[in-house]
Amino acid sequence: QVQLVESGGGLVQPGGSLRLSCAASGFTASRYPMSWYRQAPGKERELVASITTAGSSTYYADSVKGRFTISRDNAKNTVYLQMNNLKPEDTAVYYCYAVRGNNVYWGQGTQVTVSS
Repeated sequence: QVQLVESGGGLVQPGGSLRLSCAASGFTASRYPMSWYRQAPGKERELVASITTAGSSTYYADSVKGRFTISRDNAKNTVYLQMNNLKPEDTAVYYCYAVRGNNVYWGQGTQVTVSS
């Protein structure tokens, strides 16, 4: 059974940090580029960050560049999103995403709330 399970979300004050994890199972995650998306209330889901299979190349949305870092540990089938200097506008449900050919997988999401 294919699963992407996110964890690490929660409530944090502005300027704080969180690290999200996405644990993959049921498929060879090391062969898949992986991404984090987020969806805020009333808004469309947007791409936050992506990482290639070996982790040699990354992409970040302009809104998070310099604050977020995506990484992966293929030995643990896990992708991470380190989020620093969080802002209220980062509040959203964060989703893990994997795609390779016709295989597309989404996690169930983890809530991140940035508020004082």
